Amino acid sequence: MSWLLPAILSALFASLVTILAKIGIKGVDSNLATLIRTLVILPFIFFIVLAQGHLKEIGSLSKTTLIFLVLSGLATGLSWLFYFRALQIGDVHKVVPIDKLSFVFSILLGVLVFHEKISAYGIFGIALLVLGTLLVVFV
Repeated sequence: MSWLLPAILSALFASLVTILAKIGIKGVDSNLATLIRTLVILPFIFFIVLAQGHLKEIGSLSKTTLIFLVLSGLATGLSWLFYFRALQIGDVHKVVPIDKLSFVFSILLGVLVFHEKISAYGIFGIALLVLGTLLVVFV
């Protein structure tokens, strides 16, 4: 399977997360809503890993891998907490474009951390995405 189908499915399900969360967080503390979401995700992913037979691989993970996965988990948690709070008090059409600027930050970090190369067209595209975000949110 190519990377494209999972990426499209990720975007589709992320859009459902937004709409379902916006409906579900009315009158609920956003942190409590994030906890409930996490309590659903944990057993869901656990059973997927268990069914695939990968649970036994945990013991063979390096210390570096574990450290970075834990840090990634903490970043995920912070992202979810801020995203749910922003959704609770803001409009979807403003919160989502700002949240999706994460791809711009990720690209920039990819260049800084992994020394990935971006063409002039790529830089222009990133600028257009940022401009489009600003237009959607502030105009």
